[in-house]
Amino acid sequence: MAAWLFGCCGLVFAMVVVGAITRLTESGLSIAEWKPLMGALPPLNDAQWQRVFELYRQTPQFQKVNSWMDLAAFKNIFFWEWAHRFLGRLIGIVYALPLLYFWLRGKIPQGYKIKLLVPFILGGLQGALGWYMVQSGLVDIPAVSHYRLAAHLGLAFLIFCVMFWMGLTLSGARREKNAALFVHGCVALLFLVITICWGAFTAGLDGGLIYNETFPKMGGAWIPPEARQSIIETPAGVQFLHRWLAIATLVIILSFWLRGILRREAFPVLHALAGMILLQAGLGIATLLSGVNITLAVLHQAGALTALMLLVAALHRLNPKNY
Repeated sequence: MAAWLFGCCGLVFAMVVVGAITRLTESGLSIAEWKPLMGALPPLNDAQWQRVFELYRQTPQFQKVNSWMDLAAFKNIFFWEWAHRFLGRLIGIVYALPLLYFWLRGKIPQGYKIKLLVPFILGGLQGALGWYMVQSGLVDIPAVSHYRLAAHLGLAFLIFCVMFWMGLTLSGARREKNAALFVHGCVALLFLVITICWGAFTAGLDGGLIYNETFPKMGGAWIPPEARQSIIETPAGVQFLHRWLAIATLVIILSFWLRGILRREAFPVLHALAGMILLQAGLGIATLLSGVNITLAVLHQAGALTALMLLVAALHRLNPKNY
């Protein structure tokens, strides 16, 4: 059962990566309709392609940004959004069918029936939230709400963590209960989650496309003028806060790791977490200075989930409780 949960985590990881590509290639608004069942198949003939292309031609993104686009170019962006939605459907099937089998055969451990339903319910909500996010870019402005984008990404990360934690428990992963280190790790988790949230804000507002010549200063200043107006609504403001949240998170996670070393209670996952958070910081800076190179940006988003996974694994090992 643990292997099944870890496999589902792998699919969610892949979906996060494809989601990053979808956003960075501005493909997310290419499918202007929501068909949970019939939409599983891509267009199969010229008439079907013309129909979905005509729907796209009525969107603000086509009319204000991509009016030059022909059918061949449209197919390129359509593919990524379709692949993203297809992965979502696949995850639902891969999770639901084995869960039903385990349930009917009485193989679910005591106390886990409701727990195992949680990711399934959250997955359904995630599909609805994804469409709710897309709808925000189909009205007047050819861009999705950065709040809805952050919620969509955050829910994906939450689903991953819930399945990963249960997988660790069911696999009998080693425990080394340590309340003090566990609390320190929870503080690190809080900062990492907030940093990821502001990273989504930055992506949603294309904040990485400005003030990307230098780091840590922004345009020669420590605090850009726009940051004084809003740290949640202006591209410069969200980028500014994301930068410093990332630095704070880096320091807190490294202090978490160092505390484990000084107490001689460090373990491989903790070392991997320290290495990953340093790599993630480097990827973030490189992504910014490159003007949001797609490859670097995708690696940066994948790195965020990897760091979160390692931190959750560390917390699971240190957890003073048995759940």
